[in-house]
Amino acid sequence: MNQTNLNPVKGAMFMVLAGVAFAAANAITWTVTYKMGFKPQSDAFWQYAIATLFSLPFILRHGLASMRTRHPVLHGLRILLSVLGVQAFTQAFASGMAPWHVVALVMTSPFFVLIGAAVFLGERVAPNRWLAALIGFSGAMILLRPWEGDLTLATLYPLAAAICWGGASLITKRLTRDESQVAITMWLLVLLTPINGLFSLHAGFEIPTGEILWLLILGGVIMYAAQHFLTLAYSAADAGFVQPFDDLKLFSNIAVSWIVLNFAPEGSYWLGMALILAGSGYLLWSERQNQNALQPA
Repeated sequence: MNQTNLNPVKGAMFMVLAGVAFAAANAITWTVTYKMGFKPQSDAFWQYAIATLFSLPFILRHGLASMRTRHPVLHGLRILLSVLGVQAFTQAFASGMAPWHVVALVMTSPFFVLIGAAVFLGERVAPNRWLAALIGFSGAMILLRPWEGDLTLATLYPLAAAICWGGASLITKRLTRDESQVAITMWLLVLLTPINGLFSLHAGFEIPTGEILWLLILGGVIMYAAQHFLTLAYSAADAGFVQPFDDLKLFSNIAVSWIVLNFAPEGSYWLGMALILAGSGYLLWSERQNQNALQPA
């Protein structure tokens, strides 16, 4: 990226807008699945099918030939983990968990990536990174409260999504060594919706009508806008600078949950979220310090 074209303020603004858009999409998912009873598997299918329609110009421009690869198994595993993450994420909303609660737990994904990089990629993990993971997981435990005996499958869905998406991120990291970004993106765009469709068929495929249809279309448009804002953010500023602003999506989800859905965190939940944010922020800061140390003087 040409450093003269960077605009940090604009990059931060687009990242915050992406977080607000994702929060609005999460509120729609919660409403459609939990409040209106639409099957979460079908919600996931239609949500991504609608978003894929907006990606058709990209798919047609590059064509299926751009998917040629030496690593079809890795691509397939990455997509499967991505789909499983989407399914678990949607199931969490369908169980009635507040969007802020779901998002806070999903934000533990970078800590799973850290552990996975050490175990599967053989990367050396410095003590400060382990400290960041410990802080983040402590916050997750406060949100889950296993000592109260209320730990259920529904409360574990967000962590399952975090683990799956963390695994997908690790595979993406491996693929970027010798695969083009276009190929990596095309595999996801072409196969994500059909595989979500298989889950929907297994659960009993539903066709949206009436208010649900309009909400799903609105959710697809908002999701596309969120992805577009993300692209603009990374185009406007250095990734290391804008990444911390991604954590602000937690506050966007808190605001939307409170204003639209009448959900607000209470008591020690604030401490749990603060620890997850602190762990994530410390991990990002440590990564930035390590990168700066490796740069020639």
